Amino acid sequence: MHLGFATLEAGMTQAKNTVNILVKNVFIISVGIITYLIYGFNAMYPGDFNGFFAFGSPVTMADYGGEIDITYGGTGLAMTAWTDFIFQAMFAATAATIVSGAVAERVKLGSFMIFAAVLVMFVYPITGSWQWGEGFLDAMGFYDFAGSSLVHGFGGFAALACVIVLGPRAGKYLAGGKIRPILGHSMPLATIGVFLLWLGWFGFNGGSVLSADPGEVSYVFVTTGVAAAAGALAALFVSWFVVKKPDLTMALNGILAGLVGITAGADAVTLYGSLLIGVISGVIVVFSILFFDKIKIDDPVGAISVHGVCGIWGTLAVAIFAKEGVEVSFVTQLIGTLAICAFAFVAAFIIFTILKVTIGVRVSAEEEIQGLDIGEHGQEAYPRFSLQPSNYQDSSD
Repeated sequence: MHLGFATLEAGMTQAKNTVNILVKNVFIISVGIITYLIYGFNAMYPGDFNGFFAFGSPVTMADYGGEIDITYGGTGLAMTAWTDFIFQAMFAATAATIVSGAVAERVKLGSFMIFAAVLVMFVYPITGSWQWGEGFLDAMGFYDFAGSSLVHGFGGFAALACVIVLGPRAGKYLAGGKIRPILGHSMPLATIGVFLLWLGWFGFNGGSVLSADPGEVSYVFVTTGVAAAAGALAALFVSWFVVKKPDLTMALNGILAGLVGITAGADAVTLYGSLLIGVISGVIVVFSILFFDKIKIDDPVGAISVHGVCGIWGTLAVAIFAKEGVEVSFVTQLIGTLAICAFAFVAAFIIFTILKVTIGVRVSAEEEIQGLDIGEHGQEAYPRFSLQPSNYQDSSD
């Protein structure tokens, strides 16, 4: 999935910022694992706590008796506590990766690194503990199977806060309300990224069964795949109707919207409920992307709409399309998703604002024009692409 995020984000942005985007994605997964090891995991799964907040601590061998515990949750799980740690660490890193795409092409690398580390290490485990750590939302009966709110809504609204603080890319919004498209440099790369994410989502959702039970895992695979396909078709045809052309980027975001939408209830909704969740996600994401552009919230990859808006929808959809025998309250789902998204927004806004007034969060205007690859890294992803015709030597010389 992190390869998917890296290629999608790179393809949807300008070539001159590709190295910067890839460096951010390398950093995020790496810092996510380390910070989750030394603090986050035991803050998110704290055992006895007040239901709202717990101090974390480093994971140690003593936590699990110094041995791999194959009885973790029962031998039918076919996993261990160590497996659970690395699985959950990927979720934590994903929350910061969502923000990376939204602030692309104008954020300072050092400032983003500090923000991502703080977000993953301290903020994400708090909301995660509210349900998955048996906190107050879990006690209320809130249901979020694999993170439509706890991962995607969290990341999407953290991204929204950062974009508001950071501001739009130079030249994006013109006088008179006109919007200048800043096109991504590689639609093939973006498409590869989305298909990698679609594949990875079977691990994201299927792994959240926390079991090798073939019935449960295979059902989650089907609802996940159906929602993604439905989201793609809905976004493709809605964009065709609204902007008069079948837009590839909308179709790609439709796939992701369907995946985000089904994540909260992949094991708990009906089969055709998953189809409708995907369709509605695909419709929502098109209008949401257009809306945020209209109000001058510049999100190069549509992360706020895909993860934030569709994360809320997917969480509410569990109550609407729940299978027989699954009891989920719409009101509880609404309270839970709003609490998670609001906390993420406020926390991210405070952290990013502090960074803005201290070390700054935005590159200079000159660096933004030149590209972050040169300004931040002194190297280019495609060095020959930037050569002027006069730099080429004729082979006949």
